[in-house]
Amino acid sequence: MPILHTLRRASALALVLSLPATAWAQTTTPAAAPAPAAAPETVVAKVNGAPITQGDLNVAGEDPALSLPGVEDAQKKNLLVDYMIDLKVGAQAAEAAKVGETPDFKRKLAYFRDKLLLDEYLDREAKKAATPEAARALYDQTVKAMKPEEEIHARHILVDNEGDAKKISERIKGGEDFAKVAAEASKDPGSKTEGGDLGWFTKERMVAPFAEAAFKLPVGQVSDPVKTQFGWHVIKVEEKRTKPIPGFEEMKEQVDQYLTRKAQQDLILKLREGAKVERTDAAPAVAPPPPETKKP
Repeated sequence: MPILHTLRRASALALVLSLPATAWAQTTTPAAAPAPAAAPETVVAKVNGAPITQGDLNVAGEDPALSLPGVEDAQKKNLLVDYMIDLKVGAQAAEAAKVGETPDFKRKLAYFRDKLLLDEYLDREAKKAATPEAARALYDQTVKAMKPEEEIHARHILVDNEGDAKKISERIKGGEDFAKVAAEASKDPGSKTEGGDLGWFTKERMVAPFAEAAFKLPVGQVSDPVKTQFGWHVIKVEEKRTKPIPGFEEMKEQVDQYLTRKAQQDLILKLREGAKVERTDAAPAVAPPPPETKKP
């Protein structure tokens, strides 16, 4: 193969791997109808007699580093073939240089072999647990145990001191528009540009003084100043409702993920219980994570 062609292909591959998805979305042409998928054993190229098959391309295509979002199928296949040729050429050179015979390489190979084996095993076993029937049963069981929960839609204005909060409360109770005053005076960057709008929230999502005051307010009323660790708040409740329970289809992805993770975790724990494990080093102490701080 001419040296110039090899360099051009390698440069093109390096370029495509470095381009963001948005760039490809702008430079690629609309995709044609996809061709029928080739059988995994179909040979797409040979390097010094060693075959590269469609199955090899399928494996490479699952590598997150080679996902190439926005690239149409024919172009992606061409790039993957070029990549696999370069990979095979490099691997053959490494074999000739006896790289695979070094202790460090053998340790890496053993590690990645174990990791791939475990990943494949966990995926296979998890599929047995994350069935449509199990997902529906878990959803029904969870929904049945859920209690009705009140949720409110509110706005707030945050200021530094009680005096400013009292003045703002009086202005709004005197007829000024809450959203307009919030945009003018609030110190909360997250809601100021939205007229102080905090959206819908349940009681436990807010710090205690704020939540207690907000959930006691009737709809449409404005609070007196409320102090929290973040400053002084003036609150207005827009709406109240019982928090709606999400439907099965809305929650299916999360339910499937939970079933998959739980099945994998249970399997690992079971395997460890049945294994003879001898740890010869001192296990390091693990500090607990810092507590989360709620903020309205």
